[in-house]
Amino acid sequence: MSVVIHLKQLTKNYRMGDVEVHALRGINMTVQNEEFIAIMGASGSGKSTLMNLLGCLDHPTSGEYYLDGINMNEINPGKFADIRNRKLGFVFQGFNLLARTSALENVELPLFYDRTQRYKEPRKRAMEALEHVGLKDRMDHEPNQLSGGQQQRVAIARALVNNPAIILADEPTGNLDSITSIEVMALFQELNDQGITIIIVTHEHDISEYAKRIIEMRDGTIVQDKLISNRRNAREDLKKMSRRTELVLT
Repeated sequence: MSVVIHLKQLTKNYRMGDVEVHALRGINMTVQNEEFIAIMGASGSGKSTLMNLLGCLDHPTSGEYYLDGINMNEINPGKFADIRNRKLGFVFQGFNLLARTSALENVELPLFYDRTQRYKEPRKRAMEALEHVGLKDRMDHEPNQLSGGQQQRVAIARALVNNPAIILADEPTGNLDSITSIEVMALFQELNDQGITIIIVTHEHDISEYAKRIIEMRDGTIVQDKLISNRRNAREDLKKMSRRTELVLT
């Protein structure tokens, strides 16, 4: 496997009035291609700040960030949008779907910002992404006509539509019930098995157990970085839950 993300002594400071907040304190981290990482930590630990830097949504105060071998410190900020569009897919806790807009149109939207125009038939590409997440029969539905789990699947399809190497998901199950959360994690595991590198931020320990590696943060530093030797299989968990439900009903 190759290295897709490499962080060297990454720091991020904010100024709030007269107080300087050290959100990240010298983060060193390497992410290999096809990894599935869960970043955990309490509120204020720095995990969301780290995710914003990984997604090129913010700039570090110091240190180096290499994305696919490219030093992001040397990239013109005006090109960040192109890099995000080509290499990264984003999934958010609040779905961030446009209201009164169909699932298909929501998924198609990132393709309009792709200045390379890799996909000559954007609508066809968006349809394929929705089929990929099991929403072939919901393409014309607007967000308010979809369940929370279906809305998150639309958001995942939107993240997939530009064929990114990495998906960054910030609390992707935060607004979902337990069964729907496991369904979303099953989809992430399937995408990871297909070669997509996935990094999620979560505060839920049971959700983190579906990843291959857990990074725990505290006070802007990494305090634990461990591989999961016997990770949970979301599809198997869904089958077990289904069997338990059938036993209760009988």
